[in-house]
Amino acid sequence: MSYILNIETATKNCSVALAKEGKTILCKEIADEGYSHAERLHVFIEEIINEAGITLNDLVAIAVSQGPGSYTGLRIGVSAAKGLCFALNIPLIAVDTLQALASQVTVTDGLIVPMIDARRMEVYSAIFSSTLEKKREILAEVITENSFEELHEKLYFVGDCNEKCKSVLTNENFVFLDTIKYPSANEMSALSYDKYKISDTVDVAYFEPYYLKDFLITSSKK
Repeated sequence: MSYILNIETATKNCSVALAKEGKTILCKEIADEGYSHAERLHVFIEEIINEAGITLNDLVAIAVSQGPGSYTGLRIGVSAAKGLCFALNIPLIAVDTLQALASQVTVTDGLIVPMIDARRMEVYSAIFSSTLEKKREILAEVITENSFEELHEKLYFVGDCNEKCKSVLTNENFVFLDTIKYPSANEMSALSYDKYKISDTVDVAYFEPYYLKDFLITSSKK
């Protein structure tokens, strides 16, 4: 059995999921304003392994959310994932945080825009099709009233910055799905298994999270 442990700590949500053949069988998570990842993460991992009735030696890989997101959160998740990979001598899989967030959306039309809050009006964002094909690479950008105006399809916005962006992004084709706020290890299960099947892994020793620190103010393309 291909058991993969998925770890997501890029935002306020500390999330761990155990997957078998790409299907989540157990998931534990908590979205904490105080960022209690350091205290919660290893507890969640131990609880999930015990409840599943397996041991860490049954894992074939560890998957971790690679960012962008919180510097501290990403460090905690990646450090834990690396430690497990070294100890168990298994591969490390890096999953795009924004793709995992977009994976929570089920639509048949338009484009999905996952966004993670940075500070003030700054966000990390990407654009995916309804089938999760990446249409625009990840950007760190300042949201203005001109953002995304060149896109005329229906845009579905998800993430923890919907509230602050609603007053600025007011086009009729913009739809805010407020119930989807944080990326979760639950959606990482299918993504990490797809990578595992084609041996799409990263170097445990040298892998670093995708912090995307530098912000760029994007201007209108008109």
